[in-house]
Amino acid sequence: MSDFLIYERDGPVVTLTMNQPEKRNPLTGNTAVAEFLVAIDRIHDDRRVRCVILTGNGPSFSAGGDIREMKRQASPEVTEMDIRHDYRRGIQQLTLGLFNLEVPVIAAVNGHAIGAGLDLACMCDIRIASEHAKFAESFIKLGIIPGDGGAWLLPRVIGMSRAAELAFTGDMIDAQQALAFQLVSRIVPHDQLMSAAKELAGRIAQHASHGVRLTKRLMREALHSRLDTVLELSAAFQAIAHKTPDHSEAVDAFLEKRAPNFR
Repeated sequence: MSDFLIYERDGPVVTLTMNQPEKRNPLTGNTAVAEFLVAIDRIHDDRRVRCVILTGNGPSFSAGGDIREMKRQASPEVTEMDIRHDYRRGIQQLTLGLFNLEVPVIAAVNGHAIGAGLDLACMCDIRIASEHAKFAESFIKLGIIPGDGGAWLLPRVIGMSRAAELAFTGDMIDAQQALAFQLVSRIVPHDQLMSAAKELAGRIAQHASHGVRLTKRLMREALHSRLDTVLELSAAFQAIAHKTPDHSEAVDAFLEKRAPNFR
């Protein structure tokens, strides 16, 4: 039985719910990373899954790192190499796993997304926010740096200048400011957050699974590749896509003016 992450599948859509609301859904000092990695492997292996929604129970999306765990790391008994190992084998595995998940991920940000919680949202492809959501890249307030990859993720989502402003000040912004920064795609009333996320997931999931997965992989590779490299990869992916039964079905459905019936 899960201690942190609730895994629910409804047809082609999986909802992952962080479920330690009394602790504000922290990502360290618990089983969060291990459970995320198990869920990611499960999604990779289930070809029925076409979209994922990530959210949190309670008033917070995720408060990021657990303060008690930070206190432990600052103690003399824990060496610098111990901390390096903990990051590399801990939360950084979550960063790599979630960022590289082939299925599109929607972050339904229900409340506070702080520190690693904000970076967790940035690991997702799309972010929609409750009107109650708040965001902060708050590591600097604790005298540390974004050790989970936030220095790479946040500038790619909102641009270097705004990312620097949030990272250097640790200031908290509300949902309206997050929308202005293009950190989120939209804001919805709090009680409509999950219905909005599910509606969006449904519009994604209606398409052929291989097309969605390959498109996401191509976009991820484009973040750090040259144009000619992306074009070469696009040609290879397109060759695969053209030979799938789902492509033939999509073309036939278009010509016959009907909804496609994907396998």
